Amino acid sequence: MNATSDLFHIRKSLRFVIAATIALLPLAAMNDALACATCGCSLSTDAAMGYSATTGWRVSADYSFINQNQLRKGTGAVSPEQVAAINDAGGDQEVEDQTINRYITLGLSYSSSANWNFRLLVPYIDRNHTTYASATNPLTPDQISSADVSSLGDIKFITSYQGILPTHNLGIQLGVKLPTGAYGGPDASGSGTVGRSPVSFGPAGNAGGELLDTSLQAGTGSTDLIVGSYYYQPVSQDFDAFVNGQFQAAVMEKLNQVGADYRPGNLLTVSFGVRYEADPKIVPQLQVNMTSKSADGGALADTTDTAGTVAYLSPGVSASVMKNTQMYAFVQLPVYSNLDGYQLFPRWTATVGLGYSF
Repeated sequence: MNATSDLFHIRKSLRFVIAATIALLPLAAMNDALACATCGCSLSTDAAMGYSATTGWRVSADYSFINQNQLRKGTGAVSPEQVAAINDAGGDQEVEDQTINRYITLGLSYSSSANWNFRLLVPYIDRNHTTYASATNPLTPDQISSADVSSLGDIKFITSYQGILPTHNLGIQLGVKLPTGAYGGPDASGSGTVGRSPVSFGPAGNAGGELLDTSLQAGTGSTDLIVGSYYYQPVSQDFDAFVNGQFQAAVMEKLNQVGADYRPGNLLTVSFGVRYEADPKIVPQLQVNMTSKSADGGALADTTDTAGTVAYLSPGVSASVMKNTQMYAFVQLPVYSNLDGYQLFPRWTATVGLGYSF
């Protein structure tokens, strides 16, 4: 394949990637924006490992680190003192300090044929959240309350079908998220709790002894429907390109009592990128990951501070470390955020993973 032919195929495929991304983005407009915009990892791990039509089993494990340590509103940063000034003027606005998220996700997938893949994802959530609560200036360390979450999260099961084209490089997905993680909040009277084993703050600080926000518990208490699609293809002798999108919405909520209800906002993720496969043993990659989600709803939701849209530029690499075994590592660098209310946001995130096929 000569250079002129390579350039033609690259341009043709990039036009498809851009067109597919534009086609998927209108779904985001239906969701206002993003809830807890930065609580989860938006990296496309499927693309990181490389899409495949190979039959058999694959087990995987990945670790993501997200340190939300910068307060933002709209498209800009704000200081904790600026947020506390709202309370100085008689308002009631939480002044969050930091949220450190560590996610370990175990995966098991099975491809019975080149057309079908079935995947189970089991997350473990390790989260520390600190807040000044509705504090006024001056902010002091003794006002900070801390809560720790360390438990199983909500399990996902996703079925993929890629028999639409004879090349098996266009797929559609249908899945479900189950309420397996601990969830809940205060009941309508404020004297008890609803849900299953919700976590509380420790005794210190302005929020001492209170229940942690429902949106920051290990699970949401909802059953969610997941639909998605993906497409990948070589764009030259050495480059592959991909685009994918996934939409997730709650269809049943266990927190449905009057005065103590909660529904997580709808979530849309769109990713596209390229993989440089001149050496199949070491594959540099670049992804663009966009996430949009509508505000959480219900009496237990923070409806004003849980929506927004974010985008990350994510360079990384995957490597074949031994037969049938791959590792990958990515850093996500935020390039855009537009957040409703006042939300904590990361300056960077990181993900490493390992997969074994048999």
